[in-house]
Amino acid sequence: MSSMTLCLWFDGQAEEAAKHYKAIFKTKAKITDVRRHGAAGPGPAGSVMAVLFEINGQKFMGLNGGPNFKFNEALSLMVFCKTQKEIDYYWERLGEGGSEIQCGWLKDKFGLCWQIVPDGIWNYVAGKDPEGAARAMKAMMGMVKLDLAALKKAYTAKG
Repeated sequence: MSSMTLCLWFDGQAEEAAKHYKAIFKTKAKITDVRRHGAAGPGPAGSVMAVLFEINGQKFMGLNGGPNFKFNEALSLMVFCKTQKEIDYYWERLGEGGSEIQCGWLKDKFGLCWQIVPDGIWNYVAGKDPEGAARAMKAMMGMVKLDLAALKKAYTAKG
């Protein structure tokens, strides 16, 4: 099977972004290559053209493509967390310099959207108990950063 790499378009910040994500995901992330422009360009010779990096085994290429395109909510990266402590950590670190959205979504300082969600989120908001799922969905819609205990409580609450 062919491998896949997600290409992320930056305006000159690809290396900074890769280093930022590596610092957040620590041992689960690595920068695998930095490619620089040659004399033929299109960027200044020696400047970073692309950075190849991995997070949790997922390959990415940060491309310094210029100001023509911006990230938006049509693409987001999901981080599945086992505990509220993990949710809090990734929410805080990825949200530094960015903005909070709703329902566990945020934009980082580069404009890339992330969803910071608990493992098993679908067991709550789309679980086998339709009434519990409706309560959990309603609870989630009122949250910015997700609260795992509140989602569990909403799902398991008795009418």
